[in-house]
Amino acid sequence: MLTAPYRPILITMLLLCSYSLALAQTDTSHIPADTTKKKISKFDQFNKKAEALFKIIPVPLYSYTTEAGHIFGLAKYNLLHFSRKDTISKPSKLSEVFTISSNGRINASVSTEMILKENRYVIMSYVNYKKQPEYIYGIGNDISKDSIQEVEYSRFQFSATALRQWFKNFYGGVAVTVSDYFSVKPDSNSFLVKENYPGLEGGFSTGIGLSTAYDSRDNRYNPYKGAYAIGTVIWHPDFLGSVYQYTRVDIDLRKYFNPWLKHVVALQATTTFTSGDVPFYELAQMGGDSKMRGYYMGAYRDNVLVDAQVEYRAPIWNIFGAAAWVGTGRVADSYSDLSLEGFHLSYGLGFRIRVDSKNNTNLRFDMGFGPGNWQGFYINFAEAF
Repeated sequence: MLTAPYRPILITMLLLCSYSLALAQTDTSHIPADTTKKKISKFDQFNKKAEALFKIIPVPLYSYTTEAGHIFGLAKYNLLHFSRKDTISKPSKLSEVFTISSNGRINASVSTEMILKENRYVIMSYVNYKKQPEYIYGIGNDISKDSIQEVEYSRFQFSATALRQWFKNFYGGVAVTVSDYFSVKPDSNSFLVKENYPGLEGGFSTGIGLSTAYDSRDNRYNPYKGAYAIGTVIWHPDFLGSVYQYTRVDIDLRKYFNPWLKHVVALQATTTFTSGDVPFYELAQMGGDSKMRGYYMGAYRDNVLVDAQVEYRAPIWNIFGAAAWVGTGRVADSYSDLSLEGFHLSYGLGFRIRVDSKNNTNLRFDMGFGPGNWQGFYINFAEAF
């Protein structure tokens, strides 16, 4: 949602971590049992009031970077049920975020996951408007941070995947995407201009495809056990009005283990494949707030992406928790060009605050790192995967 090594937010989260650990380790042996119980009860009462308020009021966001300046925003996240009669369906998600910076950057998005008819139908959608520079280091897996270039553009994007349950835990359906890139302005001496790379003119694109999924998770947004797999292939043909004709395939595999109490070990492996006349902004991109955290989204991009990560999630005290992960990934022109020595490393730590006890959902703060001074700070709702 918010990515960059934002020092003010990081300092705040370190203070919160210290505070939560101090609470957990406070010696209460000298306090009578009934008094301790009363204090914990008051804390729980405060949590309930805070959660009720959280469901109504958006969370304010602030950060600062040299490129963007001061960034202000609001984020909202709700889990809900569309029918009181449907007591089987898992909760649906509605998430919104809006940020604006003192240097003129704008980013607004709405994402949903609607679960209907006793889990038989799942509709996932995403709408986004973005106006901001994008930083690109090159195409391929061997790039240098010294070759950073800036590409300004505006974008509107909509995507939706509609799935129907055909067998227990098995789903299948269709996927559509609509996007429009405009006001694309790369550096005059950019390699994109010199090589006349697809995407310089921007343009409209419509995609249609198929999707299939398997889902046995006990919780869609904070799983303790189960598995999840989804594969999607989307074509962008010219008869649908696409300026660039290309194909994109995405596969996402996840597995969750609950070894003891509320501790979780989560595994994920993904791959993306693109072929055809692919614009530079639609290539497979490594990094972001959920995979290979610590790397700038799109710093590494090419026709193929493969990555994997393992994360350990543990409770600290009451509504507070922590996470640690390690991951690896890389991009390539084709699968045949993949080599083990080209994989990059991602690792980091996270802090969790439970904001919805009924649905066991967290607000997460993650700090990711990678060799070569890569780092990123991320604030988001629900787990990364």
